[in-house]
Amino acid sequence: MNPKRLAGLALILLAVGCTSIENSLVFQPQPASEPYKAPPQPLQDIHFETADGTQIHARWAPHPFAKGAILYCHGNGGNIEQWGGAVRDLWNNLNESVLIFDYPGYGHSSGKPSESGCYAAAQAAYDWLVKEKKIPPERILIFGQSLGGAVAVDLAARQPHRALVLVRTFTSAPDVALDQLPVLPYSLLMNNRFDSLEKIKMCSRPVFLAAADQDRLISLRHSQRLRDACLAPSDFFLLKNMGHNDPLPPEFYSALRRFVDKH
Repeated sequence: MNPKRLAGLALILLAVGCTSIENSLVFQPQPASEPYKAPPQPLQDIHFETADGTQIHARWAPHPFAKGAILYCHGNGGNIEQWGGAVRDLWNNLNESVLIFDYPGYGHSSGKPSESGCYAAAQAAYDWLVKEKKIPPERILIFGQSLGGAVAVDLAARQPHRALVLVRTFTSAPDVALDQLPVLPYSLLMNNRFDSLEKIKMCSRPVFLAAADQDRLISLRHSQRLRDACLAPSDFFLLKNMGHNDPLPPEFYSALRRFVDKH
């Protein structure tokens, strides 16, 4: 079936209240690979629980020169195995330890994907850094990419932190749906909200935003609107001639280092 017709059918089912269709569009988890293989050193596999007892699988990459940590909230697809390259690049370029975690229903994490489950997993990861690793909140950089940007904004709006980094993320889930097929009142129909545009106003620490000018999934204007809604100081980095899934260039990390050094 033509992709546009398939998307149209999915959104029509969404319009008549098919939550499972909506969730399949928003969340695209990948089961953990079998048999299980422990990660190479210095990576460490860890587990912690959300408030409702859901088991969350995470991976800790300690850095020998770290003064704090980066809490990485990944996108809506795959699991932490597929996001290893992003963790490595942050580890190498910022000289900080990195904690990446899977949302419920992703990889080895139990439960089923949901908006509230993503927020709960991020909170549990933050608590692990503060309580188990004794990292002061003012040394935690919250980093979110794509869907993870919305998870990061929610956490940053509620918890103290050093700064917030958002990469190719969106204002809200209904706004993304409206961009893809502008025929339905998604703000009234969708259960998954991920309303970063409203929540970012409650983020009191500096914000670094990066957006791609050739992104066909999440257009540039999402990050521009988020930047304009920030009440805290913000920096904006344009990923020129890049799409949604292109690897981040060295220039991005240089700009991010300058931002982090200021804060």
